[in-house]
Amino acid sequence: MKIAVIQGPNLNMLGIREQHIYGPMTLDQIHDQMKGSASQNGVELEFFQSNLEGEIVDRVQECLGTVDGILINPAAYSHTSIAIKDALSAVNLPTVEVHISNIYKREEFRQKSITAASSTGVISGFGPFGYHMGLIALTQIVSEVKAVEAEQQAEPAE
Repeated sequence: MKIAVIQGPNLNMLGIREQHIYGPMTLDQIHDQMKGSASQNGVELEFFQSNLEGEIVDRVQECLGTVDGILINPAAYSHTSIAIKDALSAVNLPTVEVHISNIYKREEFRQKSITAASSTGVISGFGPFGYHMGLIALTQIVSEVKAVEAEQQAEPAE
């Protein structure tokens, strides 16, 4: 199983920026923890981070036919990007959206995620542990999808 982990703007600044909101862990530290968990479960991860909306759209589109699911933190683009939402809808892969902070306890403009409408589920407010939760959820979802597909292929044609 292969999962794309797509990180949005300013997440490369984790560990430096607003530690009272996002904590002290860096993005590399979060990814290292994810790698450990993924390898124990036979999951391959591909990491991508960009501050540019178009690059995130391109990366989402490149997932079609190359990965089984997407774990995404669109960051600030969650609240503004119809383009990322549309790209997620177009590839139609199991997708879990993760937010480090609880977006529902923040400023009003952060409390609505446009991209969430194209995601299978959303995890918000658990800090870096949310990525681990998202990975567990996505692994389960992809396994269920694969099981249903295998069952459908095994059924004799009428």
